[in-house]
Amino acid sequence: MFKRKNGHSLRFIPILMCFGIFTQAVAQESPYKENIYPTAKLKPTDSVLKLKIGDPAPDFVLPSVNGETVSLSQFKGHKNVVISFVPAAWTPVCSGQWPGYNLAKFLFDKNDTVLLGITVDNIPTLYSWTRQMSVEGNGVWFSVLSDFWPHGAVAEKYTVLRSDGTSERALFVIDKKGIIRYIDVHDINERPGLEELAKALEELSAG
Repeated sequence: MFKRKNGHSLRFIPILMCFGIFTQAVAQESPYKENIYPTAKLKPTDSVLKLKIGDPAPDFVLPSVNGETVSLSQFKGHKNVVISFVPAAWTPVCSGQWPGYNLAKFLFDKNDTVLLGITVDNIPTLYSWTRQMSVEGNGVWFSVLSDFWPHGAVAEKYTVLRSDGTSERALFVIDKKGIIRYIDVHDINERPGLEELAKALEELSAG
């Protein structure tokens, strides 16, 4: 795991409170809630992680919901990158995880970091889903990318492709040199806490 300094900073508490309040509100919003597909509990992880901290992050090029093409290499030398793999659109945990990042945008900005969300869903599905993730209907602030075709190719590069063709719920933090600095392959049934990611980004900025 990523090595961290001892102690916990109080500045993370407001972030966590906002994150929890916002995702709870989204989940309780009737029109949005009624569109979520109910899923059974799944095997927590279903792949074998082969990448490790200190490895170069595999490059990729994927289409985004806003019509642009995004590559990992375009940020090299300029920005840190967080990649958030989630299994599927319109499912309960995923529909709570990504909206929470809307309130945490300042956390990424202050640490000179971009966030890339990746699923194996196609562009029309992701477009419709992400537009539900804000009160104004504007979606999320970060790039949402489709790993639909070749199906799951990027998830497979990152060794987080599950046997059913979806990806794990996983976070990768990549520094400006393109090196993986933090990995969290999370229980697919649970939303990753923001605090661990926040600490990883703070340490990355601190050098």
